[in-house]
Amino acid sequence: TYYLIGTVAGPHPYPMMVRDIQSIIGWEAREQIQQAEGRLPDKVIACIGGGSNAMGIFNHFLEEESVECIGIEAGGEGLEGKHGCSLEKGSPGVLHGQLSYLLQDEDGQVLEAHSISAGLDYPGIGPEHAYLKDNGIVTYDHITDDEAMDAFVWLSQKEGIIPAFESSHAVAYLKKMKPEELQGKLVLINLSGRGDKDMIQAKDILAEQFQ
Repeated sequence: TYYLIGTVAGPHPYPMMVRDIQSIIGWEAREQIQQAEGRLPDKVIACIGGGSNAMGIFNHFLEEESVECIGIEAGGEGLEGKHGCSLEKGSPGVLHGQLSYLLQDEDGQVLEAHSISAGLDYPGIGPEHAYLKDNGIVTYDHITDDEAMDAFVWLSQKEGIIPAFESSHAVAYLKKMKPEELQGKLVLINLSGRGDKDMIQAKDILAEQFQ
């Protein structure tokens, strides 16, 4: 049997392979932001489901003490409801041949994750993210469905860029930050997907808001 999954999950060497392939994101971002701004960013923000796009951009900033990498999980309906926050609310368990954080019950049965975004609707997380969390190397937080939708509309109107629902979680985290936290800071957000694919769903969700 040949095993292939499109994220940094599963048994070794697959998470490492996907991370290294996706790291072209980090190489390009690091080079381009230094060309544009003359320095590295203070913060790098990316959404996380399984965690591949985040590992791709974080990988070339992790050794920089001046750069804070921030991964944003799917808060769904909130932490007391349905969500996809395996790092924040999960516990160690085995899924897809890996030991990592999972949403699971007391018997180790995997629970259903929830997110408005299909790409973040995953009950586990890549094992390297678990390592980065446990060692305090990356900051992890969450954004709810409603906050992500607000950011989806906000970025679309402000910049004419329609972000994917997944990427909207990272944008929403930036939008929630206090002005004093951003004073003099250079922030890099990984817009890991475009929202064309989400427009039909967005139309249904936002119909009442724009009537």
